[in-house]
Amino acid sequence: MHIRNQHQLANSTVLSICSFLFLGITTQHAFARQADQTPKSDPAPNTAKIENAKETPSAKPLTKRPDPRKPVVEDKTPPKTEREIAQERTAREAAKRKGEITFDDIKFDIEKGGEFKPEMITPELKKLDKKVITLRGFMLPASVFQQKGIKKFVLVRDDRECCFGPGAALFDCVMVDMAAGKSADFSIRMVAVKGKFEIDTESFKDGNGGYEAVYKITAEEAK
Repeated sequence: MHIRNQHQLANSTVLSICSFLFLGITTQHAFARQADQTPKSDPAPNTAKIENAKETPSAKPLTKRPDPRKPVVEDKTPPKTEREIAQERTAREAAKRKGEITFDDIKFDIEKGGEFKPEMITPELKKLDKKVITLRGFMLPASVFQQKGIKKFVLVRDDRECCFGPGAALFDCVMVDMAAGKSADFSIRMVAVKGKFEIDTESFKDGNGGYEAVYKITAEEAK
């Protein structure tokens, strides 16, 4: 009887120890799960960066719109002196004697868009009529339809579109006909046209009482 009681006491003690260990393990797992499910707080903001950002000036735009209230800067190129003008006139007269003229040499007095009258052709301009001259200018692209073997084109003062058509000055364009057996190749560069210069106030009327041109050249070469 006494031995049986000792065995029962031992079994009870073992069961108590096992229950205590099981309870400890279960509690530990519960705390671990709770820790995993707890949301993590955000790290403290870097106040130093925020303060530095406040102190950093905003970026300036790369370009600045012009202020319409400010006056437009005028060209400050000094006017030519009387001596410079005289030198240019002398050089131009020398070139004209050699047959080299410019579009400035064939100007006459007419208002922009004004009506042309034959009497506007000055005696000085009439001296050039039917003379062999060399005139430099640009081929008007709208006046040619091929790259090589060109027989006719319009020679203009510069490569802008303002030198031919409505509103253009009559003296800023010259009709060019290549002489028999001669032709030209199209170029976007300035060309020198050599040939017989003529004042023609009849051939280039536009049908509305106006004129498309009053000058022509029968060219031996255009290069």
